[in-house]
Amino acid sequence: MTMKRALQAVLIISAVGVLFSGVLLYQETCRQLIGACVVGESASQGEGLVLGYPPCLYGLVMYLLIAALAALGLRSGR
Repeated sequence: MTMKRALQAVLIISAVGVLFSGVLLYQETCRQLIGACVVGESASQGEGLVLGYPPCLYGLVMYLLIAALAALGLRSGR
């Protein structure tokens, strides 16, 4: 496998990760906004948070960073 192919694979996998964690973050923020209106769900604050933020936010940032690095590697032409 060449370096270009490896970077392309990393870019594709990280793009899927960005999409997945973005959807999870969207669902989590929408659930927190309307959580009090949903019957049978606890609307307690701080539930499922890491350092005050949903864990999917950290995944989104990580995948964005990996995608940016892979894109920069592909752009350099090595």
